[in-house]
Amino acid sequence: MTTPTQELTLEQIASDAIQQALAGGATDAECTISEGEEFSVSVRMHEVENLKEAGSRGAGIRVLTGEKGAQRTGSSYTSDLSPEGIDKMVKAALELAKFTSVDPFGGLPEPGELGKLEADLRLYDEAIAKMTTEWKIDQALRAEKAAFEFDPRIELSEGASFDSHTGRRIFANSRGFLGSYRTSSCSLSVVPVAKQDGLMERDYWHTSSRSSSQLETPESVGRIAAERAIRRLNARKVATQKVPVIFEPRTAANFLSDIFGAVNGSAIYRQASFLAGKLGEKIASDALTVVDDATMPGLFGSTPFDDEGVASRRTMVIERGVLKSYLLNTYSARKLNLKTTGNASRGITGNAGIGPGNFFIEAGAVPPAEIIASIPAGLYVTELIGGGGNTVTGDYSSGAAGLWIENGKLTYPVSEITIAGTMQQMLEGIEQVGSDLEFRGSIAAPTILIREMTISGQ
Repeated sequence: MTTPTQELTLEQIASDAIQQALAGGATDAECTISEGEEFSVSVRMHEVENLKEAGSRGAGIRVLTGEKGAQRTGSSYTSDLSPEGIDKMVKAALELAKFTSVDPFGGLPEPGELGKLEADLRLYDEAIAKMTTEWKIDQALRAEKAAFEFDPRIELSEGASFDSHTGRRIFANSRGFLGSYRTSSCSLSVVPVAKQDGLMERDYWHTSSRSSSQLETPESVGRIAAERAIRRLNARKVATQKVPVIFEPRTAANFLSDIFGAVNGSAIYRQASFLAGKLGEKIASDALTVVDDATMPGLFGSTPFDDEGVASRRTMVIERGVLKSYLLNTYSARKLNLKTTGNASRGITGNAGIGPGNFFIEAGAVPPAEIIASIPAGLYVTELIGGGGNTVTGDYSSGAAGLWIENGKLTYPVSEITIAGTMQQMLEGIEQVGSDLEFRGSIAAPTILIREMTISGQ
């Protein structure tokens, strides 16, 4: 990582790039600088298979030329942060702006919308930067070893991996905003393969955190992964039918990703979402509350400001079934005559897209075991395979695997099935939300029970 002197220099580089753009004829500009170091090791069958260490550094600029409401945009980036490299980047963006069309909705956020959280969001852990290569390799080896030791039917492994990243992001614009923050993360995963009677099944488990102290132990990760693989052995098909469906947290988060696509402001203004025009309407059951919150300390979706320099915030997206807000950057907000929700997201160059903060289903009060116990017959979904929701029409179809519920108990594994319905029906049919919300990424959900879906099997 860089020294404090270098960090100050990166902020100065960003500020200087803005001034060069303005001097070259831009009416507005914004500059992002990102640097980072990443590490990845994968082991398989007790041996190191791949090891990668890499560093990256780059700057990107977006310039706007012309009068407000009739501006043209140009973008460029470089990995050369020397004065010559920055000069070439700025000149390239200004040149490109000559050839783009005028967009009345383009432009930077209004000055009053700019800002940043001053609280410590605990995004960086120095201990991750100090981890040794030997220690990281050992974590992966121990996780795989624990999976093998869990049950003799774990005969093979698709591998275990340990990954870490430390980085820094700087953002500046021509309206006086300058901010930076550091981030870190680490993760451990393992994919064991269970074998019985000539049949094999795989599953995985992982742990991830911005802090080294919050990782689950390698032994725990290996044990859970092995347990999940074992319980998939001797899977059966089930008859085509309509039954209650429970999504475990991992698969519930996949469904929530589809919901994010449907409340994304870009899809809304393009009329490419089944939720377009439904602000203020009841679109789900009372059991469902969905929040986007980039202010929660220590989580993957947290930042002090978004990628346009707008202060991060908490946004109620769905409250007790009522659609309260879309998620917006400045451009989509202007297209919809609304205000940005601070969800601008981008790499180091180009126009900002829309990304989640910590986008999650608010936990309910019911333990998942009680939700399962309430079902006479139904499906507990542990994996979704391809497909998913069509956010334009709301149609939903996905391959799935899981466990069959009989008389309130998980009884046997099922596979080679498809679950289908519509996202509208699924949202309205959420009857219970579990108490087991955990954040393993920026999109998270607890266990959810949907009243009825179609299972296509035999």
